[in-house]
Amino acid sequence: MAVRAVRGATQLESDTREHMLERVAEMVRDVMESNDLVVDDFISIIFTATSDLVSEFPAYAARVLGFDDVPLICARELEIEGSMPRCVRMMAHIETDLARADVTHVYLHGAAHLRRDLTKVREVPDEPAEPADA
Repeated sequence: MAVRAVRGATQLESDTREHMLERVAEMVRDVMESNDLVVDDFISIIFTATSDLVSEFPAYAARVLGFDDVPLICARELEIEGSMPRCVRMMAHIETDLARADVTHVYLHGAAHLRRDLTKVREVPDEPAEPADA
């Protein structure tokens, strides 16, 4: 079993507590599903948030998902001119049999634009698609 790091990021539409919890939980669950992980596989998670997000600690969403005894910490993302607003990032240290090249990093919503160099990036639509007119 190896220790690997897996990354994730998501962008919020607005800074509300409910939206923060929803988007961060979605990101964490997607990291888990994409890499066939359970909570016990996590060693620790570092969350960062841009300075325009103040409604809730991103780590609280992981606590709600059952990450009770996994060390979690939140920090501020660097404020670089032109950087993406309302963005939460995570870096989780995990125990896994996956090779480094097989770890799936998850970039959701607007954050999908952060890492186009990764082949396993997928964009999640914010709203259901309108049915096409017949």
